[in-house]
Amino acid sequence: MAPFETATALVRRGDGPVFDTTLDPQWTIGTKLHGGYLLAVLARAAAEVSSHPHLTAISGSFSVAPEPGPAVVEVEVLREGRGLTQLRARLSQHGKPCTEALITQGVLADGDAWWSGVDPVEIPPEQDCLPVPADGGGGFRIGLMDVVEQRIDPASAGFAVGQPSRKGVISSWLRLADGTDWDPVSLLVALDPVPPISYDLGIAGWAPTVQFTAYLRGIPAPGPVRVRMRAGEIGGDRMDEVAELWDEKNRLIGQATQIAAVRVP
Repeated sequence: MAPFETATALVRRGDGPVFDTTLDPQWTIGTKLHGGYLLAVLARAAAEVSSHPHLTAISGSFSVAPEPGPAVVEVEVLREGRGLTQLRARLSQHGKPCTEALITQGVLADGDAWWSGVDPVEIPPEQDCLPVPADGGGGFRIGLMDVVEQRIDPASAGFAVGQPSRKGVISSWLRLADGTDWDPVSLLVALDPVPPISYDLGIAGWAPTVQFTAYLRGIPAPGPVRVRMRAGEIGGDRMDEVAELWDEKNRLIGQATQIAAVRVP
């Protein structure tokens, strides 16, 4: 098992904003590296360059799917102010850009929100939810499930037996399998859970992310997190997915929206 810290490790080239990394083959879905994992590598590099400690926002585009193995991350500071640092980061492999992101670093609070209009997701206790296996069947392997423990609300899991709810909602518990607690960077993995929401709508198959935007709202409490992922509309071979994340103290600590490609029957 490759712990998250090891799987996103960076080696800086001199004093400049260029880093070498090795993309880990366990953080994959099928043969493709997980999108949240790739953005986490970029976010770690941005944190090394910024004077502000916490990831607060990231918007990434995926142009080429990189392979596990050596890659290079370059970071550019766009603006550094008192409360925020805005940066651009690019992950390249074999001389070709693969993933690029605009990133905002700041300082996250460790407390309750002043006001919230988003009710926490209500799902059964973690032990009563269904684990997502690494063996997806038919020779399809979800390596991510070796390093992330995900348990799906039984009400969302009908797709596994050919009876999707068709509500466009999947809710889950998530933990890092190495026992470490979530932090703002690793939460990017939790904000991009599996399977894609299309499974709950009766559409199986690969749904590659085209663009992904996440906002981190606070420092997560120790323990698992709960995520609710839902779709707004599917059409034109595109699907939106909105994820909302709560910690053990029922605090909304992360939100994300992504556009993914999908093949509508």
